Amino acid sequence: MLEFVLDRAPDLAYRSFQHVSLVVQCVALATVVAVAAALLVTTVPRLKPVANFISSVGLTVPSLALLGLMLPVVGIGTLPSVAVVTFYAALPILRNAVVGLEGVSANLLESARGMGMNPLLTFLRVQLPMAWPVILAGLRVSTQMSMGVAAIAAYALGPGLGGWIFTGLAQIGGQNAVNYALTATIAIVVLALLLDLLLRLLGRFTISRGISA
Repeated sequence: MLEFVLDRAPDLAYRSFQHVSLVVQCVALATVVAVAAALLVTTVPRLKPVANFISSVGLTVPSLALLGLMLPVVGIGTLPSVAVVTFYAALPILRNAVVGLEGVSANLLESARGMGMNPLLTFLRVQLPMAWPVILAGLRVSTQMSMGVAAIAAYALGPGLGGWIFTGLAQIGGQNAVNYALTATIAIVVLALLLDLLLRLLGRFTISRGISA
């Protein structure tokens, strides 16, 4: 297996970069969408059941099935991969963002309004910092889940390490079938752990000591 990896090191490095890039960009997009949706939900409480329904039911839909449904609409390649990974990435972030924003003290919000802060400043300076630890926890879950979903998205010829997994499955019984699948799987696990470490470090630098305490 070591010889297999060394012979294909450039391809492995490139696919690893593609995989991480896909996940990071999709999670970033999902975070923006989910936090905006959570802010809307906490502003209009009647929308909370809808958000809970989407986040609960969405996670029960198999990613491969959703990808198959999207192929006739958006075709194959990067677009369906981005759509599927972003969809699943947004679900845990949405749920945590709603919980985090709802947990912000009403007294703090009232004080912010009393100081003359408009809704945008109140969100950026009060609500988001207070809710950030909970949102970040959802973001970490989302990132780990997205690493696996991105691998499945290779079924639609998307970028990343999933292509090697499907190559190995397609060549079962062949000389390098196990090497392809096992190498890609191990690489995904290692990259997922590294991303989680980076998010933990991000939390240390972005979460106020008073909040974390």
